[in-house]
Amino acid sequence: MTLPAVDWEKMQGLIPAIIQDVNSGAVLMMGYMNREALAATQSTGRVTFWSRSKGRLWTKGESSGHFLEVRRIAVDCDQDTLLVLVEPTGPACHLGTATCWGTDAPRSLAEDLAFLGNLERIVAQRIDARREGSYTAKLLDSGMTRIAQKVGEEGLELALAAVAQSDREVIGEAADLLFHTVLLLKAKGLSLAQVVAELQSRHRVLL
Repeated sequence: MTLPAVDWEKMQGLIPAIIQDVNSGAVLMMGYMNREALAATQSTGRVTFWSRSKGRLWTKGESSGHFLEVRRIAVDCDQDTLLVLVEPTGPACHLGTATCWGTDAPRSLAEDLAFLGNLERIVAQRIDARREGSYTAKLLDSGMTRIAQKVGEEGLELALAAVAQSDREVIGEAADLLFHTVLLLKAKGLSLAQVVAELQSRHRVLL
């Protein structure tokens, strides 16, 4: 993991490191790193800070087991702040909340939309597990034709709801359609990321 040069001298040997969830986009916490902490973070793949209160290197999760698995590190334009993208293995805050800003932390639209990625992972887990009695397993066992038919049914129900039903019912039908669309994609070995890439490609063409 090679980084551009970091301007350690500007910050007297300590630079802030902003920790962000690579999947949800949520900002989880902020800590400080010195050269040794950054080297440890890179070598172990787990976020390690320089703890000013402890006066030593501190790997997040060393006591709780809630490690921050590093996926990417970037340096800002002034070379004095790090952005660390991670996959958390539990709550980032020692108080048990997902972020150090607590349960009332403002959420971005990106964080809410990121739930679709979580939905995709849940569907993939259910496909692998194939638990007896599971709706997902039953639909998968029915074959691709039935899955495709179900997507068509949900699309029709959404269209009808848009014409004759309440907004609440429209939202419910849209949720059903999204779930079955994700299931169809995963059953075919495809992903939402590929759909997003296609939309982005179309957007570039329109521009």
